[in-house]
Amino acid sequence: MSDEPLSVGMLGYRFMGEAHSNALARLPMFFPEAPATERDVLIGRDEEALAEAADRLGFDRISTDWEDVVDEVDVFYNLGPNNLHADPSIAALEADTHVFCEKPLAHTQADAERMRDAARESDATAGIAFNYRFIPAIQYAKNLIDAGELGDIHHVRGQYLQDWLVDPTAPWSWRNSKEIAGSGALGDLGAHTIDLTKFLVGDRAGDITRLSGQLQTFVDERPVAGGGEGSLESGGGESTETREVTVDDAYTAQAEFENGAIATYEASRFATGCKNDHTVEINGSKGSLKFSLERLNELELLLEGNRGFQTINITEADDPYIDHWWPAGHIIGWEHTFVHENYEFLSAAAAGESHAPDFEDGYRVQELLAAIEESDERGEWVDV
Repeated sequence: MSDEPLSVGMLGYRFMGEAHSNALARLPMFFPEAPATERDVLIGRDEEALAEAADRLGFDRISTDWEDVVDEVDVFYNLGPNNLHADPSIAALEADTHVFCEKPLAHTQADAERMRDAARESDATAGIAFNYRFIPAIQYAKNLIDAGELGDIHHVRGQYLQDWLVDPTAPWSWRNSKEIAGSGALGDLGAHTIDLTKFLVGDRAGDITRLSGQLQTFVDERPVAGGGEGSLESGGGESTETREVTVDDAYTAQAEFENGAIATYEASRFATGCKNDHTVEINGSKGSLKFSLERLNELELLLEGNRGFQTINITEADDPYIDHWWPAGHIIGWEHTFVHENYEFLSAAAAGESHAPDFEDGYRVQELLAAIEESDERGEWVDV
């Protein structure tokens, strides 16, 4: 392992660019054993906005062409829209540059397959950013399930509910375009939930073997805000132009795991009153657990012999990652999940090792997303 800092090139500087840049800045303070990094180059299209973002996020320089960067840096962060995941990531992997890519892996299953195959052929580390795996309460839950504390897994329930598109005048963004995003709530939110439940119960219940799904779009077109392509943080604005919404606003799915456990999944951008409510519930023969992202330091737990659920705080020094932060009992937040996943990914990259979740995991989730769409189109269960 080299003592030289890992140079980072980052494509994208808005929501996810800010989240990962914040994580890179926090790592030396709270994870001093993490590999050193230097934020070398920030990549985007708008030079003026890019220069402002680079200064604010701590990058040394900017570039408007990812092709000039992917073979110059040690680590390439692909945080762009989903349709920009494949080609830059593949080029970086072909140059043996480590790649950390946001989810979903791609906007189509075909592109996800290309990315998976490129990762197989490369000597570089390839990781996908399913950050919720790295919540201390989720890690704690995973350890309980793997130890058999819940017994045989019978039920898995996963919901991800938001309401940022309930207003029909909320502006169009690239997340409303199938050509750019690939899917709507299904890929943006459902990818998280499906990966998280597979991570939690996969070693006990196996993989998903078949599923059925339904997708729904509630608003067919939206106004174009002054900012053009928009984002989650886009504001409204007077506009007479509209664009078609070509992705789902909500989805539901049922699935079956190898051991016979049944799962229900749901995600919506139209769940009025729900801001970022990602919940998982798992029922086993000996116990059950419940988790909510809106209370991410807590886990509701029922173990064999107890009469009801108890709420436990995952804030003790011996809980996963907690010893890196504040004294026992003090809570952490959403942004800390990015610090944890960056620590794990960069440590693997610096050591020349694989990272979990990797592009294989990302591709498997992409297969399941595609199968949900296929089931919706065919109106029947699909084997996966």
